[in-house]
Amino acid sequence: MNLTVITLFLVFVIATLVITYFAAKRTSSADDFYTAGGGLTGWQNGLAIAGDYLSAASFLGIAGAIALDGYDGFYYSIGYLVGFLVVLFIVAEPMRNIGKYTIADMVTARFDLKKVRGIAALSTITIVTFYMIAQLVGAGALIQLLFGIDYWLAVIIVGAMMTTYVMWGGMTATSWVQIIKAVLLMVGMFVLSILVLFYFNFNLVELFSSARDASPHGDAYLNPGVQAELPLDTISLMLALVLGTAGLPHILLRFFTVKDAKTARTSVVVATWIIGFFYLLTVFLGMGALYFVGHSDIVETNPAGNMAAPMLAEALGGDLLFAFIAAVSFATILAVVAGLVLSGATAFAHDLYGHIIKKGQATQRQQMIAARSATLGVAVMSIILALAAQNLNVAFLVALAFAVAASANLPVIVFTIYWKRFNTTGAITGILSGLITALALVLVSPSVLSPDGDAIFVGTPLFPLENPAIISVPVGFLGAIIGTYLAKTPLDKEKYREIKVKAHTGYSDSDEKA
Repeated sequence: MNLTVITLFLVFVIATLVITYFAAKRTSSADDFYTAGGGLTGWQNGLAIAGDYLSAASFLGIAGAIALDGYDGFYYSIGYLVGFLVVLFIVAEPMRNIGKYTIADMVTARFDLKKVRGIAALSTITIVTFYMIAQLVGAGALIQLLFGIDYWLAVIIVGAMMTTYVMWGGMTATSWVQIIKAVLLMVGMFVLSILVLFYFNFNLVELFSSARDASPHGDAYLNPGVQAELPLDTISLMLALVLGTAGLPHILLRFFTVKDAKTARTSVVVATWIIGFFYLLTVFLGMGALYFVGHSDIVETNPAGNMAAPMLAEALGGDLLFAFIAAVSFATILAVVAGLVLSGATAFAHDLYGHIIKKGQATQRQQMIAARSATLGVAVMSIILALAAQNLNVAFLVALAFAVAASANLPVIVFTIYWKRFNTTGAITGILSGLITALALVLVSPSVLSPDGDAIFVGTPLFPLENPAIISVPVGFLGAIIGTYLAKTPLDKEKYREIKVKAHTGYSDSDEKA
């Protein structure tokens, strides 16, 4: 057990608890809890978005995937970055103008039915659960490596901390933890990348060739096909990553923490630059880990490669850099899981409890109690599921969450904003068809069933692809289209006109009447 690591961990934990303490004093209403009162500036929210988006999958999973699988691992970096451009050009401004706290708010602004809100909330909770498992798996592996404790205990410790942040500090505490984490992460990534490049005299050709020679895959390391034997699997993965970001609840929730759509756009631009630079650096970390640590040592420590980045830090910078990178990794996980728990709790408390059970009549006190109770429930559920997924690569787990988001949420978001004929039946069938198809295909895919026991269960997969997006995303869009045309719901042209104007200007007829 390393004293330097323990010290840096304690410093971060104490700092974040202090933030939570002061944030709790400012969290007195549901609006404060869900969106920090909409008081974040563009650059603050941009950093917070980056802190929320650059998860354990990004830092630990992608570095490990590049170290073990080479070119195929870099697909994750490309997909995650391009996905933010979809958010910027299609979703960010309309989401901020139409919604209030959740995706369900935006959809029900046009289709004010309880069943639409309930199904949208169900989709949110499902996506959050997938994403949460990935973060907790990464956290468990990291704490297990650093402190030598059992995986299950490490997961529970992280779960307890994230629950504390969200239950008492709400969005204010979560946002500032994410901002601090984003800054620390970029500093750590930059320093580590410079050390790797310095060794190779900043010669990228030499770095690439050295990594290729160190890989057991040889020349195949720098070519596609190491991880995904089927080309369709790669296409499906990229489809999930590029389209999934625009349907992720914890990312969309951040657009409600600013005062207007202009600030939301600024947030996305700031986040995109930070995220783009980050993903460029993952190449150096992955290849550096393969060269300096070695393929066999990475796999021996964690079969999925999730500890490649911390091990590289130890190889290049000794205990001090290892301690810093480990602490940053821990901060990364805590910041992201806090955002995930908050978005899941918001769906429970605001959509299911506040609007369906209480019919929109819940008091501020009732909403706060419901939100904190939901926070505890989401955390416990995620911890239990994470205990069964210890040996899965966290980047892969997040890719599944992206597939569900792209299949269930994105079709409804796009059609709500841009399609005049879209109706309530289309919204319901779109969400359910995308959600059910994605989950069903995952359950019978190589990700869950493997004859060799490498997945969660032993068995023969019925669906050949690891990621279902290539099937489930078109099904989600087709479900929404077919449901719309089959329904006999009359077209409300006036409602659509109002939504279209408000989505692009932030102005509505109700504002004029007020």
